[in-house]
Amino acid sequence: MSVRAGDPAPYYDCHVFVCTNERPAGHPRGCCKARGSEKLRDYMKARAKELGLKRVRINSAGCLDRCELGPTMVVYPEGIWYRPQTREDIDEILRAHLVEGGRVGRLMLKPEDGLAK
Repeated sequence: MSVRAGDPAPYYDCHVFVCTNERPAGHPRGCCKARGSEKLRDYMKARAKELGLKRVRINSAGCLDRCELGPTMVVYPEGIWYRPQTREDIDEILRAHLVEGGRVGRLMLKPEDGLAK
């Protein structure tokens, strides 16, 4: 998908989707919610506001289909996936990716991560 001439400007410069999916206890793939994704999302939203990131939206997402790797999130428009575990990880993603435009390589998920070998 690409931007076309005449398209309106995007409403947000950056959109972060944090998986908060919940599966039944004991599900073999687990779920992001049970791994703390809601608390991480709430923290990320609060920190983004504190940092003054006005054209950034942090949203809950239903299943992103990578829950066994969770908690997971994806940042658009780049389509970069992360696996944050702590508030410090969230701080690093906010600073490096959303403020500075870089990446946090140690937290990035690749398309092949989690696939059965």
